[in-house]
Amino acid sequence: MHILALVLAAVFVFSCSGNQPPQVTQEPQSTADVDTEDERMHGDHEAEAVLAMSDSHAHLGPHFRWTTLRPANQADEAMAWDFLRKLRQTLAPYREYRFAEDEGYEPFLPNVRQTHYHFTHKMNGVKAAFSFDPKQPTSLLYRDTPGGYELEGAMFTAPKWASEEDLNKRIPLSVAQWHAHVNICLPQKKNLQHADWKKFGPKGLILTKAECDQANGRFYPQLFGWMVHVYPFAETPDKIWIH
Repeated sequence: MHILALVLAAVFVFSCSGNQPPQVTQEPQSTADVDTEDERMHGDHEAEAVLAMSDSHAHLGPHFRWTTLRPANQADEAMAWDFLRKLRQTLAPYREYRFAEDEGYEPFLPNVRQTHYHFTHKMNGVKAAFSFDPKQPTSLLYRDTPGGYELEGAMFTAPKWASEEDLNKRIPLSVAQWHAHVNICLPQKKNLQHADWKKFGPKGLILTKAECDQANGRFYPQLFGWMVHVYPFAETPDKIWIH
């Protein structure tokens, strides 16, 4: 992982979003990519994607592809509630974030101010490319509080080549919508520090390969695999399955 590049990317993403740059007091820990393909080799853009994911409004932008929300039906609802029951049982001990760390979940950029912190389990991310287990989320989602990290939910992943039918078998698409980060233009690695993050990255204005090539960037039709966030302890279905 290119730790310095990760930190620089995080600083510039926050600057472009109108926030003050985060204070980094020590080297952050790195995390594994949630997909199994070549993007594992590009640690410099992980900070951009994770920080973009923590902003719910960003998910409405042109760099996100969503699965089609299907009509509700009783079979899907029953499947979803069974999934939630298993997930709630699984997550109960992880309310103590140190237990999560002991079990192999690593915080991503813990010293960078974020809305949601992803604690990612590398092996679970690899397994998710081939199978689905409600008891093995790729990441746990925490928010920072005066008393420490507070568990909010979990993130599940699937490979980028998965079809909507594949995703529907994991979590029904009438209940939840999976999303993917698409049409991402990143600057050349040597230009990270001075890149214009209003143009580049998951919040940038560049949307096509032609525009990216003109800006001398690196274009990714889809960055990482499919993802879905679930907040099983929320009070209402619309908050559990945030679209």
